[in-house]
Amino acid sequence: MFSGGPVTPSLIRLPNCRREPQPRMPFIIATDRNGNRHEVEALIGRSVMELLRADGLPIEALCGGQGACATCHCYIDPTWQSKLAPATQDELDLLGILDTIRASSRLTCQIPFSDSLDGLTLTIAPEG
Repeated sequence: MFSGGPVTPSLIRLPNCRREPQPRMPFIIATDRNGNRHEVEALIGRSVMELLRADGLPIEALCGGQGACATCHCYIDPTWQSKLAPATQDELDLLGILDTIRASSRLTCQIPFSDSLDGLTLTIAPEG
């Protein structure tokens, strides 16, 4: 029996006890309208729009992700464009009504996040 006072963690030695590295969470790199970069933790299967909103970024998404309003418009970094499924005709029609459309434009509600998109880089488009 130990009677020398409280045991501090530095005195405890557990044999063969190693700390396993924690897996890194997938992420999205998003640049907001002010030019600030954010690393957004991403859950597989959620839309990019949901992930950006959950992180507090200014994605309006008035239609709630139904692909009916274009208020979740972003610009996908050119290195990632070929890794996304092509935009549907409905998405292209919505993007076509915007004054701020570019070749890299996409609606974030139409992009489901997957393992292959870990590190996806995008810029939130200007409002309007």
